[in-house]
Amino acid sequence: FVFSQVEILDWKTKKQLCFLDKSLRDEEILQHLPVGTTATLYFKDLGPQIGWTMVFLIEYTGPLFIYFLFYFRMPFVYGLDERFTSSPHPVVNLACICHSFHYIKRLIETIFVHRFSHGTMPLRNIVKNCLYYWGFAAWLAYYINHPLYTPPCKTRKIPYPTKNPFTWLFFFVSCPNYTYEVGTWISFTIMTQCVPVGLFTLLCFIQMTIWAKDKHYTYLREFKDYPSLRMPIIPFLL
Repeated sequence: FVFSQVEILDWKTKKQLCFLDKSLRDEEILQHLPVGTTATLYFKDLGPQIGWTMVFLIEYTGPLFIYFLFYFRMPFVYGLDERFTSSPHPVVNLACICHSFHYIKRLIETIFVHRFSHGTMPLRNIVKNCLYYWGFAAWLAYYINHPLYTPPCKTRKIPYPTKNPFTWLFFFVSCPNYTYEVGTWISFTIMTQCVPVGLFTLLCFIQMTIWAKDKHYTYLREFKDYPSLRMPIIPFLL
């Protein structure tokens, strides 16, 4: 096929009558095109093109298979000592399932769902697109499936204030985020002097007090050395 843009102009006024963005077969006859008898045709060579369906199939198939190379630890990835071994961490298997599902879904959508308004894309762009999808797939798969990979440990610790002044409320309350939010709504109520705002602030305070108490008592049960000075949401009171 020859991929061309066909601009059709009126012979006298030079105004554009229509614009054909389509693939023309080599055997296409200009007389059969909807151009009339007084039109001027201008052809622009777009260079090598590739269909959008094929673009997406290439982009999404690559990450799918690249990830498996690292997941199954092929000999040329992490070395012969780690070849075809598996990770003991369930999160690694779950990550592979999620990653594969994402790209399989995209492939199915490309084949059965997507309809493209533009038929083709310049062939040179496929290199850039594949570098993005394939490159990041290899990069993230290398670390997630690495033999030394260890998922984050969820160790609960007592929250303490830091040099950040916004954390200093931890000296007095267990949930300073709720304290700040209640203070913000109280300020907004005073500023607006509006009854609905005040009612909303009251309901927010009641709900956040319930949440703060639950979290405060959870801290007390988990940590025997939890600071006794702290209150759930209001310093020294509540």
